[in-house]
Amino acid sequence: KATSPPYYGRGPIQLTGRSNYDLAGRAIGKDLVSNPDLVSTDAVVSFRTAMWFWMTAQGNKPSSHNVALRRWTPTAADTAAGRVPGYGVITNIINGGLECGMGRNDANVDRIGYYTRYCSMLGTSTGGNLDCYTQRNFAS
Repeated sequence: KATSPPYYGRGPIQLTGRSNYDLAGRAIGKDLVSNPDLVSTDAVVSFRTAMWFWMTAQGNKPSSHNVALRRWTPTAADTAAGRVPGYGVITNIINGGLECGMGRNDANVDRIGYYTRYCSMLGTSTGGNLDCYTQRNFAS
């Protein structure tokens, strides 16, 4: 993308946006704002940023980890926004601005398909609330 430097999606969790590069870099002790390519060229940095994103609550977003472990309880604002525990809210945390609150869309359908396939391969349940079609994203 034509940003300088570019903060497009890199790494296993596709870290995106200057603020995420800044926060992740501070957490792992690397200047990712000045050198965002470290996320794609250094495997240790790549996975450290992914783990940081997965484990860290940010602003009004819970951590994906706490949602997956059923440790997250929606606030009244979350409930009003249609955000309920399940895979759909993890999608909202990771990519809500592009996939959530806009009805059924190909990106979300594909993500759910991959998730259900991997759950099946691992012999585990998908749980409920897989989509975020009617959830307002956390930024709204």
